[in-house]
Amino acid sequence: MIQIIGILNLTPDSFSDGGKFTQTEVALPQAAKLFIDGANLVDVGAESTRPGAVAIKPEEEWARMAEFWQGVLDSEILDIKKFTLDTRNIVTAERFLKLGGTIINDVSGFQDPAMITLAAQYKTTCIVNHFPGKTVDEVHEQNISSMCRVKKDLIDKSHLMMKQGIARDKIILDPGIGFGKTENLNKELLGFASIVPDWPVLIGHSKKRFLGKNRLEELVNVNAGKIAMASGVNYLRVHDPSWYR
Repeated sequence: MIQIIGILNLTPDSFSDGGKFTQTEVALPQAAKLFIDGANLVDVGAESTRPGAVAIKPEEEWARMAEFWQGVLDSEILDIKKFTLDTRNIVTAERFLKLGGTIINDVSGFQDPAMITLAAQYKTTCIVNHFPGKTVDEVHEQNISSMCRVKKDLIDKSHLMMKQGIARDKIILDPGIGFGKTENLNKELLGFASIVPDWPVLIGHSKKRFLGKNRLEELVNVNAGKIAMASGVNYLRVHDPSWYR
């Protein structure tokens, strides 16, 4: 059964919807709408990782989302356990986990050993993104063309995480479409699940540049999703869950 993860950006500068949901009174109804539209989970982030994005400090990242999470906790219809947190900052992650969150989507691929330790402590589900660099700018300067490299990097990282206390069934692999890859490799990675059949896989293709000039339109996104689904993917991370019903 494929799980749909809706995207909610609490950022002023994300490539698709930056600035739309920075206010809690708008973000909370949007979260509810994503679930109504078919999302099984909603991924919330407050730091953009688009090319050229400016890194922010954990304090600013949390300031952008603290009121939102309180709204989730106060809500009668939203459950924090149905949300994933998109962050690479351990301070932000720990605050979320202390509120009752259970899933961390670390865009940097759990490069910080302290993030692995934290995840092991909280028995957190970990979405491990392929992020070939230390900074966003460094990653987007890469031009990786090898599916085998992406597979090896993710499997090696997963084994390292397991040695440090993360249960295997708490690891989800994300090949990092759009992060330092060639256009051809991004397209190939839609089928990544077929080469790691023993691991759960998340594909985040939604509205990304490799889809071409019509990348914001429904048909091209749904067709890409179908390729991922045919390969055996477990999760699709998308902006418009209703397109994938």
